[in-house]
Parts: sequence; structure tokens; C-alpha cells
Amino acid sequence: MIIPYQQLAAETLDAVLESFVLREGTDYGEQEVSLERKLEQLRHQLKNGELLLCFDEPTESINLLTPQQAREMGL
Repeated sequence: MIIPYQQLAAETLDAVLESFVLREGTDYGEQEVSLERKLEQLRHQLKNGELLLCFDEPTESINLLTPQQAREMGL
């Protein structure tokens, strides 16, 4: 199920995004990216429709997917 990110309270959205970033693990890129910068990037991608906030009922988990990934999952 796709959840419009605008329907979440700001604190809830921040917690979801932070959880997603922390699940992704360590960044081994050439430059270190701060947690706040990663959160800004995710917020931007949500606003632009590049990412969707999706709730998986069977696992009761929230994830961020691209529109293509969501389509492939039948969402």
C-alpha cells in the first residue's frame, strides 16, 4: 500500500526516513554524507515522486521504493 508522505506527521516521517537510512548501513562512497544530508535527499526524492513510501501489510514494515519497484510489486 502506498502511503502519501504528506499524511504523516513531520516527526513520524523523520523517524521513518531515519530508520531507512540506518538500515541501509555504512556509506563507503568517496565522501562521507551526514545523516541530515541523507534525510534531506530522501525528503526531496519523496516530494519529486522519485520515491514512494510503501507499507507492506504482511511484514508490517515501511519501505521506500521507486515508482518502478512499486509497480513491479503490484502496488
